[in-house]
Amino acid sequence: MSTLLVIHHSPTRALQALTEQVLAGTRDDSLEGVEVVERPALAFATGDADADDLLAADGFVLGTTANFGYMSGALKHVFDSTFLQVGGALDPSGAAGESAGATKGRPFGLYVHGRYDTTGAVRSVLSITGALGWKQGYDVLEAMGDVDDADLEAAYELGGTIAALLSV
Repeated sequence: MSTLLVIHHSPTRALQALTEQVLAGTRDDSLEGVEVVERPALAFATGDADADDLLAADGFVLGTTANFGYMSGALKHVFDSTFLQVGGALDPSGAAGESAGATKGRPFGLYVHGRYDTTGAVRSVLSITGALGWKQGYDVLEAMGDVDDADLEAAYELGGTIAALLSV
């Protein structure tokens, strides 16, 4: 059985709604052979989750707010506290290098909610996932302002698609 790890920072109603739909999509009745594990990003700060959670996963869905042009501090902490343990690579200049780590090649999806702009948050997550060697498995969901039915449907599709990539 494959394991899909959903890591999210959902401090707002908008992010909570998107996360609920992502999780619903990962658990669609048509999918078989995928165990879904949910971890709030803050669990990595409290010690309730760590690099072993990432190493045990076959794929990932990441959810974050866009804060001041960047991903949430909670999701950034996940990466900061696990990056080298899960195979992240930096070249001598500190730029993302070619990862040869244990999680290289695993699929991931990303959803981001912002009030005004999500560009920096998306760019920052994609930079780190690139340094980890993860492979984007679905289009990034960027929801702006009030979350509508189209955003919720897209969240369901995102979760379902990444789970389907792991389904046996």
